[in-house]
Amino acid sequence: MEQKGLNLNYAPETLFYGSSTMRLWNTLNMDFLDYKPVNLGFGGSTLAACVWFFERIMKPYQPKRLFVYAGDNDLGDGRHPEEVFIFFQEMAVKINTRFGNIPVYFISLKPSISRWHLANVFRFTNGLIETEIASYAPNWHYVDVFNTMLGANGKPLPALFDYDGLHLSPQGYALWRSIMLNCIQRKG
Repeated sequence: MEQKGLNLNYAPETLFYGSSTMRLWNTLNMDFLDYKPVNLGFGGSTLAACVWFFERIMKPYQPKRLFVYAGDNDLGDGRHPEEVFIFFQEMAVKINTRFGNIPVYFISLKPSISRWHLANVFRFTNGLIETEIASYAPNWHYVDVFNTMLGANGKPLPALFDYDGLHLSPQGYALWRSIMLNCIQRKG
């Protein structure tokens, strides 16, 4: 199986799907090696685009678990939280239809420096999705990275972000890795 020019010597068990925050995770394969990962992130992706391309991208895979990070760009493009929530619901239906009840982890929208002016919109959107997941099928899990990425002053920790203030630094990815490995170890 090939992934972006890499020959994988295993059938992927853990899919990472979403926007450039996933795509740019250069150490993902090594960070999750024991869980046979494949990175399916694509740059500039919105949650709407993830829904649109879902069947085409997921066709060859039969994973044991799925991580999703998307919605950040939707809000950055001016969409309303309710629209992002509807895209989330559409994505959930597609995932459940395609993969059944495998563990699915929706990573909360992150508190990026460059979009900090939208922090309350991000919080509201995260709240809608978290509430939906809490009342949804037990195989769905909400992964809160938003609050973990804030400093004592309540603002994003600069060390967790790349020079653009939007994407993650190696320290940001190390934090996410820790959070996500903990999720896998607790939930499967």
